[in-house]
Amino acid sequence: MEIRTSHVVLSTAGHDKGQLFLVVGEAERFLLLADGKTRTFGKPKRKNRRHVRFAAASSHPAAAFLQGGGQVENSEIRKALAAARGAARANLGEASTLG
Repeated sequence: MEIRTSHVVLSTAGHDKGQLFLVVGEAERFLLLADGKTRTFGKPKRKNRRHVRFAAASSHPAAAFLQGGGQVENSEIRKALAAARGAARANLGEASTLG
């Protein structure tokens, strides 16, 4: 799947391995990532596309605003990532009860 702005990704390499980020921009083969805390919207992390994995398509209002080219508050980024974490945990819980 092609990773685009407003998607939630999981870092697979580097010192931030295992952390979730929101894609706030794209620059050629790099993605601009923010988590709203250590990496803010104003100072995103530039990471190679090969070093992240798609985690979720965020349905948070901040994600829709990003797709339109707008800027979002860091608190909204944190809320979008929290919602993605909650959805992932819910999906894992459903999967474990099916087996």
